[in-house]
Amino acid sequence: MEAGFNNTTYQTDYNNARNLTGHEDDIDMDYIHYVVTCIVISIGLPLTLVTIYALFSLVRQGQVAPIYVINLLISDIVQLCCMIVLVSNPETPMTSTVQSFGVLSSVGFMVCISLERYLVIVHPLWYRFKRTIKISVAVCVVVWAFPPVCYLIVFPRVSDTVAFIVLSIILIIPFPLFIFFLVRTLRALSSSVSVHSDEKRRIVGLLVVVLLIYTLLFLPTIIRFLYEVASFGSSMFFSMTSMVVSLSPLADLLLYIFIRKQTMGNCLASLCCCIEESNDPTTSAVDVDDI
Repeated sequence: MEAGFNNTTYQTDYNNARNLTGHEDDIDMDYIHYVVTCIVISIGLPLTLVTIYALFSLVRQGQVAPIYVINLLISDIVQLCCMIVLVSNPETPMTSTVQSFGVLSSVGFMVCISLERYLVIVHPLWYRFKRTIKISVAVCVVVWAFPPVCYLIVFPRVSDTVAFIVLSIILIIPFPLFIFFLVRTLRALSSSVSVHSDEKRRIVGLLVVVLLIYTLLFLPTIIRFLYEVASFGSSMFFSMTSMVVSLSPLADLLLYIFIRKQTMGNCLASLCCCIEESNDPTTSAVDVDDI
């Protein structure tokens, strides 16, 4: 079952296409995947480390929300480190399996982030009395433990086809949850007068970004798994889905904007400055810190 499980991961060896199909287009597609992976590693790894350091300052101030984002970024680091190993040696044992653990964990933490924002607005009293760092840490432990438990208990007992079906179900479950959290939060915010307009934009923006990241980056992988079950599809499509998922560590960095109030304010201020400058060519540049 280990070999079957590893087939669901995201290899970067563009030479595999030559062995599987012999088509030049597939080889070129996997080479593009290889280049994109190198770019994601070089940009994503340092930015993710800096973002985690910045978010730790918020946790020290007693804020709970950044804990899930920090763990999401840590799962991205796991994926990035596995990408580095796979780029240097695609045949390294267990690296693809560890990377798949990082992917599944990142999906779990995306659900935690959306759920946390949903509870803040829809069930504020319950969230105010129940939110503690200890509970958040316990939830993170469960999310981290889920992928290896599935690998050790479930997947060795089933065939490859059943494993693909199980993975498809696991990955599709968060999608309706993201939609539900966003719709219910929008309804609650439309009738809420106690939440500041800036806070509303931050919460809605975070939920929308999570939904978009999942829709654009992870849903194609679910389709890929279903194609694997039906023994249908091309290696080019598989390479495209793998390349798309490899972009998730960069996309997850956008969540920092909606967690850090000052960062969100600076982005909005910069956007306003750009709009004013484009409308008035005589206006000089304005420093963001002065707004």
